[in-house]
Amino acid sequence: MLHTTLCYIERDGCYLMMHRIRKQNDVNRDKWIGIGGKFEAGESPEDCVLREAREETGLVLTDFRYRGIVTFVLEGETEYMHLFDAHGFEGALRTDCDEGVLEWIAKQDLLALPMWEGDRIFLRLLDTDRPFFSLKLVYNKEGKLLEAVLDGKPLPL
Repeated sequence: MLHTTLCYIERDGCYLMMHRIRKQNDVNRDKWIGIGGKFEAGESPEDCVLREAREETGLVLTDFRYRGIVTFVLEGETEYMHLFDAHGFEGALRTDCDEGVLEWIAKQDLLALPMWEGDRIFLRLLDTDRPFFSLKLVYNKEGKLLEAVLDGKPLPL
């Protein structure tokens, strides 16, 4: 089972987003996503998000919250994404990330970007400051969202 972190770093009404265009054979290719990645041995969700943010952006998170867990199912494979947002950081933003291009995007412009359909659901949950949640997202092999379940209750698609 794969465990990852995903973090939305906020500044002045914008989230720092990554346009995933640099890695070959990337399930996120051409999509806009937050910052994050796979756990390393012995890491907690907080350890992982701090490391991934530093590695991908050059920023050190100083104020962040664990917001929820997203069970992402694609072609029978399950990934548990530990979802965070961050409102404080130090350091200078890197310009040479090897996974994609980093850009500050206004929150009101996010939903127009190419992204996973389920990301739109949890971005709304982050924006409404919903308490800790569990979201299950099931996709087919073409990347179409087949099922979304929030805190054990199916959502309309």
